[in-house]
Amino acid sequence: MSKSTENQPSGEYIADGKERYLVTAGGKICCLRCTACSTRTKLQCAKPALKISSTQKCGHHSGRPHSAEVLRRIAQANTLHGESSKQAKEQYRQDAVHIRHLEDAMYFLRMGEGPRIRGRKPNGYTGVHTKADLVRMVRDSLLHRM
Repeated sequence: MSKSTENQPSGEYIADGKERYLVTAGGKICCLRCTACSTRTKLQCAKPALKISSTQKCGHHSGRPHSAEVLRRIAQANTLHGESSKQAKEQYRQDAVHIRHLEDAMYFLRMGEGPRIRGRKPNGYTGVHTKADLVRMVRDSLLHRM
């Protein structure tokens, strides 16, 4: 047995069946292995875990703990312009709900033909399927007029 592999822990597993250590650089470096697993292939991540990670994760799988200040700076850096601000996203969601309500009302009153909007419904959307739903939608739109 070579000198580089004598002191290396081999085949040691954590309780849930994940390998604890990773041997890299041609067998010269032994380090903790990231414990994240792929949801598709169910294989363990092959990257080394960060030393500062309390959950034994690599940098790709959020191994670095973030303080509230760091999270605020990250959120600020990810907002490139006003179109992606929280206020703009909320306004976009409200507009999407309003469009869906109008489409449902037209479909319920048999005013339109053709295919309806495809895709996921926005958060806060409640369908307009009865006359009571239609009255509620009209009242809400009059109360919250822009």
